[in-house]
Formats: sequence, structure tokens, C-alpha cells
Amino acid sequence: MTTFVAFATTDREIYHRTFAEVKTSVLQSIFFLGSLLLPGCDLIDVHPYDADIDGACDINAQNIQRIEERCAGRNEIRIAVISDTQRWYDETEDEVNHINSRGDIDFVIHCGDLTDFSVTKEFEWMRRELEKFTVPYVVLLGNHDCLGNGLDLFRKIYGAEDFSFTAGDTHFVCLNTNGLEFGNNVPDFQFISNDRANVPATVRRTVAAMHCKPNSDQFYGENTVKFHEEMKKYPSLQFCLCGHYHSTKVEYPFDDGIPYYQCAAAKNREYLIITLTKEGGIDYEVATY
Repeated sequence: MTTFVAFATTDREIYHRTFAEVKTSVLQSIFFLGSLLLPGCDLIDVHPYDADIDGACDINAQNIQRIEERCAGRNEIRIAVISDTQRWYDETEDEVNHINSRGDIDFVIHCGDLTDFSVTKEFEWMRRELEKFTVPYVVLLGNHDCLGNGLDLFRKIYGAEDFSFTAGDTHFVCLNTNGLEFGNNVPDFQFISNDRANVPATVRRTVAAMHCKPNSDQFYGENTVKFHEEMKKYPSLQFCLCGHYHSTKVEYPFDDGIPYYQCAAAKNREYLIITLTKEGGIDYEVATY
């Protein structure tokens, strides 16, 4: 057990990978034992990580098409940013209603952690709430969304964990930065390079979105500086979006004028509104509900 609790004596990458494996193993054991102890009960009717899921799938691709059509030719865009809605279903329902009631949002970015344990029912319950949006939305992969069979569920319901799209004159690149679960395989610099090479000529600015920001407990080491430098190679990087820490925060981790806007969890009953203005500026607002 010292492999994952004795941080001071263990290589950081091994620590993180082992902890993720242990966390997943414990959760699977709990559900397995529960199924044995409750053989005649309807509480557990299928495997909790069952990937045979019904309902809407490939949601990001469908909504990206709506976003690009909605924002075509635009030079001013207003987005809502939410994150970490895991297990806070009532708060998420209120959040969705509040965003819908504004009537001035072009689309929504969810910075990840839809679930707490990546259980199939959690994905289904949160999808039900998010599908109430009257504007298109996209969802990023959070570290809580890839436990057990969570990554397969995420890919089936929402699509690839790395994706991008262009809304008007702004390119949005959305990335998996969950290093605890993926190690040095994230971020995917090959995806970033390929995506950057295919940015439309009409793009004049870029926004990056992720669950975990650089220098977080998930996203660390030499990849952090490399990541930020690679992001700055995009046309006029404006800012980066993130979640994970459940609180609202603005910081400039690389002292180069590029802000990282961190979004609070739904339990805090607040989200971000960011407008990319036609003059090239940024209007930032914290909305409460």
C-alpha cells in the first residue's frame, strides 16, 4: 500500500497511475460485492459500468455542427462555461434553466466531471439534465469520467476526448489533460499539431478548454510548459478554460498575459459567461443562480 500513500518516497508518475488503478479497483470491488450480497434485489440490475447504453449518443459532433452553423460569419460570440456537475443534479437542473433563461448564450462548454464514479447511471442522469439546454453544448472528459469503463461510456455518448471546432472567427480546441488516469499520454501533442495545421484561414483567435490546468495535481511536469507553448502557436490564443478544483478563479500561471479561467462546481451555484467581442476584447462575468 505504500506505493500510493507514501508520496515522498515514490516517483510521481507511478504514484498517480497506481492511485488511479487502486481507486478504480476499489470501486469495482464494492459494486461486485454489492451484487453478491443483494442477489434478489432490483437495486443492481446490470453491471454498474455497462456500456450498453440507450439514448442520445455522439452528442458533441451533433452540437458542434449546430454551433458552427449558428455562429457562421460571426465576429462576436458569448459562451457559458460550466464544470464539475457530478452528483449535483438539482443544482445542474437549476444551472441549465438559468442559462436557458438568459437568451443571450451562443453555446455552452462543460469542462468535465459529469460523474463521480463513471457509473453508467451517472452518465445517463447527467445527460438527461444537459439535454434540457436550448442552446448547443459540448462536454470535455474529466478525471472522474474515466474510471472503470467510463472512457468507453464517454466516447459513446459524447465522442472523442480531444476535439475542436470553429465558431465564427474563433477556434476552440478541447483537450484531455487528466494525467492521473492517462500519465504522460496527455495532452496529445500530435492531435494538437494536426489540429493547428488545419485551422481555417478565417480564424483570428483561439480558445483552449480542458478539465485540469497546467501545474495541477493531474497535469504536471515538463508537459505543462510545452503545452502552453504549443497552445500559443495557435492564432492569437485568448484564454484557457478549466474546472477540476470546484471554485472560481482567474490566474496567469505563465506570466504572459494569457488568463486561465477556472469554473466552479455546480454545488457552488455559479458559472462563467465569457464574451469574445467584435473589437477583439474579452468580457468576463461570474453568473450566480
